Amino acid sequence: MSWTDHSTILRRVREYLARHSLLKPGDRLGVAVSGGPDSVALLRMLLALRADLGVVLSIVHFNHKLRGDESDGDEQFVRELASSHKLDVHASEADTKRFAREKELSLEAAGRELRYGYFGRLIREGLIDKVATGHTLDDQAETVLLRVCRGTGTSGLSGIHPRLRVGEGAVIRPLLWAQHRELVRYLKELGQSWREDSTNSEPIYTRNRIRHQLIPFLEKSFNSEVVNSLSNLAEIARAEDEFWSAATAEAFVGVHRNQCLAVAELLKLPLALQRRVIRLAAIQAGATLDFHHSEQILDQLGKPQAQVEIPNGFRAALDRGTLRFETGEPQAKPCGYSYRLPIPGKVDVAELGIRISTLLVTEPEALSRYNDAPRLALDRLPPELLVRNWRPGDRFWPEHTRSARKVKELLQGRHLPAREKALWPVVLAGDQIVWMRGFPAAAEFVARHGKALVIETHPLSPER
Repeated sequence: MSWTDHSTILRRVREYLARHSLLKPGDRLGVAVSGGPDSVALLRMLLALRADLGVVLSIVHFNHKLRGDESDGDEQFVRELASSHKLDVHASEADTKRFAREKELSLEAAGRELRYGYFGRLIREGLIDKVATGHTLDDQAETVLLRVCRGTGTSGLSGIHPRLRVGEGAVIRPLLWAQHRELVRYLKELGQSWREDSTNSEPIYTRNRIRHQLIPFLEKSFNSEVVNSLSNLAEIARAEDEFWSAATAEAFVGVHRNQCLAVAELLKLPLALQRRVIRLAAIQAGATLDFHHSEQILDQLGKPQAQVEIPNGFRAALDRGTLRFETGEPQAKPCGYSYRLPIPGKVDVAELGIRISTLLVTEPEALSRYNDAPRLALDRLPPELLVRNWRPGDRFWPEHTRSARKVKELLQGRHLPAREKALWPVVLAGDQIVWMRGFPAAAEFVARHGKALVIETHPLSPER
């Protein structure tokens, strides 16, 4: 395919953005530009399309400090590129090697965590709405192969998704349909320079070995179109995973009671749903399950009592018809979280594996469908709320109680695992807690008549 007619490639970008509803007019879009050809090509395409799309562009750059002067040279190149197109730059940096040592992560995982953490911070601070990254068809194929080699399920086969929710915003990938070599050709025809990362050819990185050794071998020996085939597999797996995610959420609600899974109800589910529900319960408890441990748990479900040891000091405990994930080891204090919660609207709280939604309901709906749910007086609330984990000193006054009490005291009677207790969610209007998971609405904010606000929680997919 020739990119001599640049309208062809721009049309394909527009079509992909529209097909996956990645942008809307008015979005403030930060383009993640490393200096490499894929991200530079993405920037040039979006610059050509921004008037048509109605978006406001800026550049986001994260300096991982991995290659000394070369990394600093990348940042300087990006700043000059931004200046030439009169774009604002959001830039940050970190010692990725030290972070990897402290967190016991690979360099690639540490870099991703730092980079996406910065994206999330920009979105939470309201500086941008979304971040666009230059992931390509090649990246998709490499990701699928990497996960197959390490072991994965359907969720893992779905690879890189076109959109990843980050708080109230998102990271989007507009170039998952394009191959790297096509983007390089596009830049050459524009006369646009870019930077080459010298580590991209180093065989010490697993992804590089897949890119430079495994995929060329597969193309030569088995299928010259293997990159497209793997990408198609990811598309199929993603659609199926979305279906199973909805089914998992519904099944989870049906079998999850008092932080446990009801084994009798769990066993009524198809095996595929049993595996997903168990994995979701583990995630919510802070544990991680691989296939081997998941199968061990399934094998024990018929027993009245049993325990299965799983990684990081957790265990799955079966007792009196329930399955619970717990830990006997002291856990590091969890990080806090804080997200804006629009009215109406929703926010994903990845730390808890849940989605929190605000719904506006009429008085008849409140009395019929939401009679048992905490209902807040809409006229007493600001346009936007805040959801976060409770903090020392927080006080809450639930309806039908005599006075406000410390949140710490309210949770003590629940006998929760330490991590779950530390991350327990509350919703604030200004500086006042108006909702607390598992409790009645705040006494001063209870809706007595008219329209009301209902806050609901639902589990997220086990893997997004």
